[in-house]
Amino acid sequence: MNIWAKMMTALKGGINEAGEAVVDSQALRILDQEVREASEALKQSKDSLAEIIAREKLARQKAKDLGAKIEEHEGYALKALEKGDEPLAHEVAVKIADLENQMAQEQEAEADFKANADKLRQVIAQTELNLKRMKQQVDTVKATENVQRAQAAVAERHSGTNSKMRTAMDSLERIKEKQALKAAQMAAAEEMSESSADASLQEKLEKAGITGSGKNADDVLARLKAKKSS
Repeated sequence: MNIWAKMMTALKGGINEAGEAVVDSQALRILDQEVREASEALKQSKDSLAEIIAREKLARQKAKDLGAKIEEHEGYALKALEKGDEPLAHEVAVKIADLENQMAQEQEAEADFKANADKLRQVIAQTELNLKRMKQQVDTVKATENVQRAQAAVAERHSGTNSKMRTAMDSLERIKEKQALKAAQMAAAEEMSESSADASLQEKLEKAGITGSGKNADDVLARLKAKKSS
């Protein structure tokens, strides 16, 4: 590979990295928008489910009411037959057939609504699970990004020997050394003062004849003579 090809490869790599950086910088914003849209769609699905359940209940009630009317008209038809009025009984039978057809339609509608509601419940449950996972992943990515951003800021602020933190630590060490030196100087001065005071007192005692300055040759010779004579 010649130098020109290598330069083109490096340039393409730089462009790709720059493009990825732009995409990554928008990733969280895109994910947040996706979460909002998914949450809104989930809300609409729940509203639709509530409407389907309401229609299911309404169809069930209509079928129940039609069943009561059918039972009522069957009683009418039986009474007409008891009275021998077959034309009237037939007319009532026509009404009953119409009511039964209506009831069958309502029962079919109820079954369809129930089936659709069951399917929608499953979809909503799966969507809620997926949305929860997505939110957790987004929160994790955000938390990690915040931590890494903070770590990078701290590392950048405190890196190098000329950083504020290093300068402050160096100053602190110098202050400690100065304080230790000052304390040592004060202790030495105090010791020297006490030593000087002790020496002055010893001189005064010796001059007053209260304490001696130690043994001399005359004292030793006198002691030996006294020992010999004894």
